[in-house]
Amino acid sequence: MIDIARFIVNPLQENCYVVSDQTREAVIVDNGAFYPEEVDAVIGYIEKNKLKPVALLATHAHFDHIMGSGSIYRKYGLSLRFSPDDDRLYRDCAQQTEMFLGMRPPFQPAPPGLPLRHGDSVGFGTHSISVIATPGHSPGGLCFYLEDEQTLLSGDSLFHHSIGRTDLPDGSSRDLITSLQSRILVLPPQVKVLPGHGEETSIGEEQAHNPYLQPYPLK
Repeated sequence: MIDIARFIVNPLQENCYVVSDQTREAVIVDNGAFYPEEVDAVIGYIEKNKLKPVALLATHAHFDHIMGSGSIYRKYGLSLRFSPDDDRLYRDCAQQTEMFLGMRPPFQPAPPGLPLRHGDSVGFGTHSISVIATPGHSPGGLCFYLEDEQTLLSGDSLFHHSIGRTDLPDGSSRDLITSLQSRILVLPPQVKVLPGHGEETSIGEEQAHNPYLQPYPLK
């Protein structure tokens, strides 16, 4: 049994997730907390529930998904794990923030940790997260799959009836659609999808109704 807490943060309304199980070990995914009250909300939840963060992950290295990671590094000493294919985006975090928000980020992101690659797994408590590469929105886009819990954290790759934008530098609509169709839509239809922005959906819902991924051969 796991608990997943969602925090909607920063001006882009990004979803940060704290995933924990009965051991109280926790994984923090896509901490884009920008304002002090957002930083306090994430850390306050961890402290209130006596959680022990063991990993800090990013589905990709766009600024709105990593600019709060430095607060976790300073508090818990966790470095940021993401795909090495997003190294350039990570280095450009400040420039991205200035371009989209017109200001510099208040904190530096956490330093890079061990890279994440397709097929890796990240353990916490009695559970593990499988890493699925879904390049396209960014070169190093990832999804995180908790198979036992039938839950997918899809970052900015897959949304409710939509997919991630690919008009940003290094984006590729062909890569994104190919990776989603070959690696994500093949998951069981009951799998719950928790995206990087907006509300949750399911694999079955996207198989049947996502206009960017049709036609999909339903079984």
